[in-house]
Amino acid sequence: MTRRIDDYALIGDLQTAALVARDGSIDWLCLPRFDSAACFAALLGDEDNGHWRIAPQGAGTCASRGYAEDSLVLETLWETRTGTVRVTDFMPQRDRAPDVVRIVEGVTGRVEMRSVLRLRFDYGSIVPWVRRSEGHRVAVAGPDAVWLRSEPPVKTWGQQYATCSSFTVAAGEKVAFVLTWHPSHERRPPLVDPFEALEQSLADWREWTARCTYRGPYRSAVIRSLITLKALTYAPTGGIVAAPTTSLPEELGGVRNWDYRACWLRDSSLTLGALLAAGYADEAAAWRDWLLRSVAGDPADLQIMYGPAGERRLPETPLPWLRGYADSLPVRTGNAAVEQFQLDVYGEVMDTLYLAGEAGIPAERHAWNLQLSLLGFLESHWREPDEGLWEVRGPRRHFTHSKVMAWAAADRAVRTLEADPSLPGDPGRWRALRDEIHADVCARAYDPVRNTFTQSYGSAELDAATLLIPRVGFLPPDDPRVVGTVDAVRAGLDHGGFLRRYTPGPGAVDGLPGQEGAFLVCSFWLADALRATGREAEARQLFERLAGLVNDVGLLAEEYDPVTRRQLGNFPQAFSHIGLVGTALALAGDEAAG
Repeated sequence: MTRRIDDYALIGDLQTAALVARDGSIDWLCLPRFDSAACFAALLGDEDNGHWRIAPQGAGTCASRGYAEDSLVLETLWETRTGTVRVTDFMPQRDRAPDVVRIVEGVTGRVEMRSVLRLRFDYGSIVPWVRRSEGHRVAVAGPDAVWLRSEPPVKTWGQQYATCSSFTVAAGEKVAFVLTWHPSHERRPPLVDPFEALEQSLADWREWTARCTYRGPYRSAVIRSLITLKALTYAPTGGIVAAPTTSLPEELGGVRNWDYRACWLRDSSLTLGALLAAGYADEAAAWRDWLLRSVAGDPADLQIMYGPAGERRLPETPLPWLRGYADSLPVRTGNAAVEQFQLDVYGEVMDTLYLAGEAGIPAERHAWNLQLSLLGFLESHWREPDEGLWEVRGPRRHFTHSKVMAWAAADRAVRTLEADPSLPGDPGRWRALRDEIHADVCARAYDPVRNTFTQSYGSAELDAATLLIPRVGFLPPDDPRVVGTVDAVRAGLDHGGFLRRYTPGPGAVDGLPGQEGAFLVCSFWLADALRATGREAEARQLFERLAGLVNDVGLLAEEYDPVTRRQLGNFPQAFSHIGLVGTALALAGDEAAG
């Protein structure tokens, strides 16, 4: 039976992450990086595609689970007829190799436990050879080697090639397992002490969360979202992946299944703003530096997304041996949208670098010359249609949001030159470009009959991205066209009290069959727009409904289906948590001002 997406919790080491189900099974883990091939892929198939379950033998109930303190250390409390037991799962920030640590602790009585480990490399397609070595188990296949250090004895048996152990824990007793990956041609890395690693992990998170400057009424939700964003950070470079998963569907049984284990440029300004507003300047600076390294080069080659280290080649490839989450096919790795032309990313890059400068992050010496190069390309190409921020796989269009972000790029150039006249560049040139784009959008994207901006030039369709018009400064919030757009989008894209990004289905702009859920970040955008247009009470009410959608450990996927009350899409989703943090901080600012 397929587990719900929101039944999972996240653990990670700031270079990769794992999903742990409520029943104690780790069903997804890519090693050694977020975008590496999975060695546990049951999430997208079945148990024979790889998983690791530790739970009471026979009958047992997951009584509760949550993160220890403000951390990424997961604690699951099991109740059985003979006693209770706690399982602690985490991945310590690595020295050399990635480790998964699982500690079983008796709380009351005596509980019989069972561990079942099925390693399957290359997304569940390769069964490794498992042998005993140096008192441990090692699984090897091709470039991958995984060691299992287990205090209770383990056996490998059966047609399913599982490494299993049964053991009993009494109150006060602790049993630890450590799973360690390394390249198979290298020697085994030093073993970590699981109990020391636990204390260090808790201390690391305690120190990190203490830096959060937000003290408002939604602190627990904000802290959990910030921890999630930190967990999705690839520490060696500062890049933040959109999600640690691939192919979790936007519609159960549908084809809207994408790989989100990459870093999107359009997330950049919102990510930077959320981190800076919460007091995390170091992470914001690292994200800015990742951005500069990734986009360096010919501006015509600017991509909408890059790998965690700035990789450009992200070919989309199906994995036909996996049946897909809830039979949602195809399962994909990579993302063909990387080849799309999306005009808005030029605006997002310019806005991000402008925001970083305003926040006092020291400018890189070459950054302004890079921005001038991007602006020169934009000046010659902003009139062209594109695939837009929703990465449509239908014909290119003149998307309103794309044009607005082209305006934002020129606007940020003007502001930068006005603030620092010593920089090279002609502010008059960029003012002229800014004014030209502004007039074009107002003339061709606005429907005066319905008093709303539409999805694209000449279209009657609505788009939640038009809610960002006041946020980027294209028009003030009290402009009647902005208020009209907010009202039209709110009514026309409503889905159970939340918001779709646009209208899917036959003939939709995205060129895809099927439906999808409410897009969570769009609903946060609506809350922001309601607040900006003077409807703070409604904004707060919507925000609290959105915050109530988090699962039992505080995580959000990309979408939510209000009909089935299930989270949908890749999980957890950075964009959703960025939206939560941004709206919470904005509402806190209103509260402080009041």
